[in-house]
Amino acid sequence: MDLQVVLLWLFAWLFSTTVHEAAHAFIALRGGDPTAYVGGQVTLNPIPHIQREPLGMLILPLISLIFMGGMFGWASAPVDPYWAARHPHRAAKMALAGPASNLGLMLLFLAGLKMMATSGMGESELGYVILNFVFIMVRLNLMLFLFNLLPIPPLDGHEGILLAFPEHRAPEIRQKMTQLGNFGIIIALLIMWKILPIAENLVFRVVQ
Repeated sequence: MDLQVVLLWLFAWLFSTTVHEAAHAFIALRGGDPTAYVGGQVTLNPIPHIQREPLGMLILPLISLIFMGGMFGWASAPVDPYWAARHPHRAAKMALAGPASNLGLMLLFLAGLKMMATSGMGESELGYVILNFVFIMVRLNLMLFLFNLLPIPPLDGHEGILLAFPEHRAPEIRQKMTQLGNFGIIIALLIMWKILPIAENLVFRVVQ
């Protein structure tokens, strides 16, 4: 894969996952859990996030991108499990803050892509690089938004879905979710394989 493309994807990944985890940490702090704040993760500086998950945030995404042509990785923000157990709805809002941040980034860069596509900016060499990066940001954040929103453990959606139920039912719902075990990620990947091309087609129609 072209070095420039690798660097653009890697930068987009680091920026997007940093925003995602910082959103988790900030909403957790607002909801009464300072764990991630104490860990230095209420920040848009990627270093603390990489230090927490070096394999998932940097090493594996880079290796998978170079050798497989796609990115696979993860990141995380620490949460006090006792706080999450006491305040299921606050924990749900914290969980949904991550995908919401990716939706916001996707819409922002989609608007930028729309303006750039009609301005002819991509005709210069620098403009083409910027246009490519903006395109990558739209694709990546659409993927992160949809993937993390799935109500399947360990994804954010499995905690976020608790907002749809009374708080006293949270332990019951969580227990049912965990029954998926290690099959959760496999199911999520199969769902994404089906829905992502459809979602991308719908989103990029805006630019046409």
